[in-house]
This record gives sequence, C-alpha cells and structure tokens, in this order.
Amino acid sequence: MRKKIIYVLFILMLIGNKLLAQDPQFTQFYAAPTYLAPSFVGATAGTRAVLNVRDQWPQIPGAFMTYGFSLDHNLYNLNSGVGLFVLRDQAGSAKLANTNIGLQYSYDAKFNKFWHIRPGMQFYYSQRSIDFSKLLFGDQMHLSGNSSSSVEIPTIDRANNMDFGVSLLAYSSLFWGGFSVDHITKPNQSLLGNVSTVPVKFMLFGGYKYGLNGKTGMYNEESLNFAINYKAQGKFDQLDLGAYWLKRPLVIGFWYRGIPVFKHYKPGYQNNDAIALLVGYQLETIKIGFSYDFTISRLIANTSGAFEISIIYEFNQNQKAKKRKKKVIIPCPKF
Repeated sequence: MRKKIIYVLFILMLIGNKLLAQDPQFTQFYAAPTYLAPSFVGATAGTRAVLNVRDQWPQIPGAFMTYGFSLDHNLYNLNSGVGLFVLRDQAGSAKLANTNIGLQYSYDAKFNKFWHIRPGMQFYYSQRSIDFSKLLFGDQMHLSGNSSSSVEIPTIDRANNMDFGVSLLAYSSLFWGGFSVDHITKPNQSLLGNVSTVPVKFMLFGGYKYGLNGKTGMYNEESLNFAINYKAQGKFDQLDLGAYWLKRPLVIGFWYRGIPVFKHYKPGYQNNDAIALLVGYQLETIKIGFSYDFTISRLIANTSGAFEISIIYEFNQNQKAKKRKKKVIIPCPKF
C-alpha cells in the first residue's frame, strides 16, 4: 500500500503546476539523429528510416517507455534534407504520455575547403495526456479493499500545443560539433487548467574520429570515435562522455553519464547517473544497436537500469551523392 501511495504522489507531481522532469533521452543519441538535432535530417545519400525503443527503470511498475520513429530524405540537388518524426514517451499505470509529431528541414552549406555547416529547424504538434480513471487516490484505500474516491476528476485529460526548435551543425572529415534549442515557444502542458510551461531545452554535442587503418570515411574503415553530449533543461543538466570502436560489421561503445565533480543537486548526492555499454551490428544499408545503462546513482538497487534498441535502415541511396568526396560525410558514429 505504501508503494501505491508513493506512486500516486509521483504521478501528481508530474501533472502539477511545475514541470519536474526532463524530456526523454536516448543513450544511443546518434541512433536517433534527428531527435538530437534537426540538422542531421538528410545526412545520408538518400532515404533513412529510424526506429528507437527505450525501456528505462523496468524494475519500477509502470516505468518509462519511449518510442521514436523518423523518416528523412536527402534532397541532393537542393543541398537540403526533409524529415518526419514521431516520438512518444509514456509512464505509469495511468498512461501519462507525451506525443510529438513534426516536420524537419536542414540545409547543407560549404563554409570553406574543409568545413560544412548545416542549420536545421523543426515544427511539431505536441500532446500531453493521461487517463485519470486509472489513478488510485488515498481515500480509496481501505483494509477491506479499494472504494470510490471523493476526489473530483479533472475534465481535461490532454493538452495540445505547437512547438518549434532549431539547430546548427558544423563538420569536417574528422570533427563535428553543434547545438540544438527546443521548446522555443514554451508551450503550456498543464492538465489541471493552470500554467505549466515546458522549459527550453539546450543541447551541445561534438566529437572526433580517429582512423586506425587509413580508410576513414570508407565502408571498410576501422576507427575510434570520441563524443560528448551536454543537455540542459530548466534546473536539470547532464553530460554524456564516451567512445566507440568501429570495424564493420561490429561497433562497441562505452559511455558515462553525469557531472560528478562540478555539480551536486544537494549535499551528499553525487551527480552520477549511469555507465552504458553498446553493441552494434552494421552493414551498408541496415544498422542495429543494443545498449544497457548500469545505474550508478542511489537508485542502483531499485531500477534495473535501462534497455535500448535502435534500428536504422538506409535505402534509395543516390549513387552520385555517394561518390562525392568523403570530406562532406558527417563523421559522427551511427549509435
């Protein structure tokens, strides 16, 4: 019974006057490239379909499930990319969910002999919803069993908004870096008729590719990829540091998430979140990745970490575009 009460309080905090959580995240953020930044839209030589599934903290009943799907295409003659994405994040027995459906655009501009820049933008419809009939309130709990509640159920069970985001990516044959800004309109997602705006989310990412066999940018390359991803939203921020080893068809990755030295949310609580391991298998047209997050915070004994699967399928590739010089290929990893 105590667990039920804690769970109800947790749900009520999420639908209260203030946003107390971050947007959903992916450990394999380069396997969800257009969610990371719309600048990655059209970053292949043709069409790309991406599916992402994340099960976070499965040991907790009704834990967080995130599903992402995107489809983007390279407009070779226009140096542009267009895309469509769908993202749904759901938690709890009352199915508290956020669903986003949107359109994205990017443009690739040659800055000089070695560098390209890609501005991007996205417009999307956002809906937050909950099934209040599934909630269990305190006055329903009795030794003889659950009864009806005196709590008046709100008449609004969903909030609909339009949102907007932008990004910028710069890259050469070995380096890449950029940023994205989302929730620029700060939409109101309250389900209680109050004001609960979504804080602006800022992400800063980048990395470096080190070739091991002198075939960087080619299908049979062997390389090490070092990458960083910093994200901040409201009072929350987080840093991912990691590296990938690639030798087709195998990819192995290792990540650390947290800011242990420079930030503490309260005395005695180290800002450590997780250690993540990744194994990927990639061919020329399809890439499959599996990762597991080992929780290293004080939740270590209560969450069972997080599982994540990604599938990327590239098709309808423009052979003329594929033959362009390798310096125009964004060197970041696919997972």
